[in-house]
Amino acid sequence: MPRNAPSLLNDGLGLFYLFWDGRLSNFLGAPPPPPTASVAPGVSNLLAAQARLPVLNRQEMRGEPGDRDVFGAPNELAQFADSDSTAVRQAIMRRLLAIPEYVAKFTAAYPGTTAGQLRFEHAATALAAFQMQALTKTDSPFDRYLGRDDAALTTQQKRGGRLFFGKAQCSTCHNGPLLGANGFANAGVPQLGPGSATTPPLDRGRADLPDQQQGYRFAFRVAPLRNVELTAPYMHDGAFPTLDAVVRHYNDVPLTLTTYDVSQLDPALRPTYHGDAATTDSVLRTLDFRLQTPLHLTEGEMGDLVAFLKSLTDPSARDLSALVPAAVPSGLPVPR
Repeated sequence: MPRNAPSLLNDGLGLFYLFWDGRLSNFLGAPPPPPTASVAPGVSNLLAAQARLPVLNRQEMRGEPGDRDVFGAPNELAQFADSDSTAVRQAIMRRLLAIPEYVAKFTAAYPGTTAGQLRFEHAATALAAFQMQALTKTDSPFDRYLGRDDAALTTQQKRGGRLFFGKAQCSTCHNGPLLGANGFANAGVPQLGPGSATTPPLDRGRADLPDQQQGYRFAFRVAPLRNVELTAPYMHDGAFPTLDAVVRHYNDVPLTLTTYDVSQLDPALRPTYHGDAATTDSVLRTLDFRLQTPLHLTEGEMGDLVAFLKSLTDPSARDLSALVPAAVPSGLPVPR
């Protein structure tokens, strides 16, 4: 896959943008989404609109011609043209509605709607409802501290918080209730992977969307930081495996970009690194102005920042295994 999968935690709290390039948005003034990302009539919210997209992607869910499932059944979804999203979604609903238990679940979720009236929008809305209910995790030590529990944070986490909102300048991008997710920035991230379909092997982020200004080159959505401890690897391409590596990157972005150490990557990903001078120079030309000079953080200060970032973790988000069902109506095996 060309990009690191963003976390689904807290995505139901009213984000303006989804995806690293923000191509799906309900924010006034944002660029129009591509045709395959458009919000269809009857889709209830941005999360439901997002749920309509992975099923179209061959690498994520749809598969290739000739694929067979674990029971040996052929993959009929792969036969449709990539441009025929309607046919793919209709075929998915035929799969679901051929299973009586799914029909019963849809009937319970949408009373008064007959099986013949069910569309993929109903499935997408159900997926969004699950995400909002099960994956909203906002009871972190930092939340409790904001609720006037002074003992919720350790002394080190409080020092890190002062840095986050002060000397380290993190909050100039990572702000608002989610500490991010409401803007875009070129953070000088090393280029990994196959790149975008528009400008391979580079991924120029938001600049590769239609009608974007060149000032958005290599700009990606500022990630929301709640529960960030649990969502490694970091950045749009997974360039950094730990929070410590991320903080060190921000301490001196130009240096870290030009001296990036590929040994921190999984061996399979190392050959996909694009570290030539032309690429790094191109990224640096539109580097966010706040990151163009070093922060001069000490080792202790960087440790304090990491400690603060870990205070954003809701303990209940650490183990989500209880959400995995024992079985699914299709009879397909459920990994545990």
